Amino acid sequence: MPGSPVTVPHVTAPALGVRHGFVGRQGGVSSGIFASLNVGLGSSDDPALVRENRRRAVEAVAPGAALVTLHQVHSNIVVPVTAAFPDADRPHADALVTATPGLALGILTADCAPILLADAEAGVIGAAHSGWKGALHDIAGATVAAMVALGARREHIVAAIGPCIARASYEVDAGFQARFVAEDAAHDGFFSGGRPGRFQFDLEGFVAMRLANAGVRTVVAPGIDTYPDDGRWFSYRRTTHRTEPDYGRQVSLIAL
Repeated sequence: MPGSPVTVPHVTAPALGVRHGFVGRQGGVSSGIFASLNVGLGSSDDPALVRENRRRAVEAVAPGAALVTLHQVHSNIVVPVTAAFPDADRPHADALVTATPGLALGILTADCAPILLADAEAGVIGAAHSGWKGALHDIAGATVAAMVALGARREHIVAAIGPCIARASYEVDAGFQARFVAEDAAHDGFFSGGRPGRFQFDLEGFVAMRLANAGVRTVVAPGIDTYPDDGRWFSYRRTTHRTEPDYGRQVSLIAL
């Protein structure tokens, strides 16, 4: 329980050049459908357990840093941060950027794509939450622009896309596909055929394209699918298919 040492397994992308990690669901104190490292304040899990899980996640990735997260709303809104704020005052937004050392920017996901970004030379970092709505409305590009406003250079920014639902697991209907193609016919390339009237959507690939279009030259994408691996990752879609009453969230963290 609180204060106990724990090793939290996490995925990293060394090219970012700063402290960061895509933290999975292992190493926490929650149980049942939330086992074990559920960090979701919006879940029905015991709030005390969630707070302990959040503490453990930060200590595993950026010891001593102050965690900053958002009330995520599937938007393209980016918030510059210079100091930590209470969880109760989390802004309604989907990305954070900072040039302030000692802050751990956190993005919560359970199938959506977490994006961590850094210009280590300029000392500017960002973290973004990109579900399909955020991807369509270009939260990735908005985050890059906000980092540039803090002194980052587009060509020096490195981005890593964390574990998210993969094309093989992401079935969508024709209306979903039409939203993307209506913006640009080239977006059809991120959809492959599935069952009649259905498509498989490549969220990770689409986010990588948005980052490249924003001027990011290095994008790391590990291709980890959150849906099939219930021992390592939470998944909203998997929970839905199992008709479970709620689901946990994992956290992706980055800090100077």
